[in-house]
Amino acid sequence: MARHNNFSGFPGGGNNMQALMKQAQKMQQQMEEMSAKLESSEYEASSGGGMVTVKVGGDHEIKSITINPQVVDPDDVEMLQDLIIAAANEALRKVDADKEASFSSLSGLGGLGNLGGLF
Repeated sequence: MARHNNFSGFPGGGNNMQALMKQAQKMQQQMEEMSAKLESSEYEASSGGGMVTVKVGGDHEIKSITINPQVVDPDDVEMLQDLIIAAANEALRKVDADKEASFSSLSGLGGLGNLGGLF
């Protein structure tokens, strides 16, 4: 007689599989909500003691760049370019750090690590 794959060999049988699927769906929904929230967030960083400020969205798009006129020196364009790059990179690092922290927090919400001894 053919045996159906209903996890009957595990304690709780198919109930554990249903619980696992429900937990996975809940986690997926939380991840989607978190992604949408993070992408709509804005992050800001500055360089040169606040002379250059860059704002980026959670989608890694630059939203604005503010440059204090005092830092504009036609004879030293490279310094201004370096300040813009430094501020933009720091703002993007903030986006990535926030995303990493947010998604790693899902494991603390009863993510897939808590399977009730299924595995």
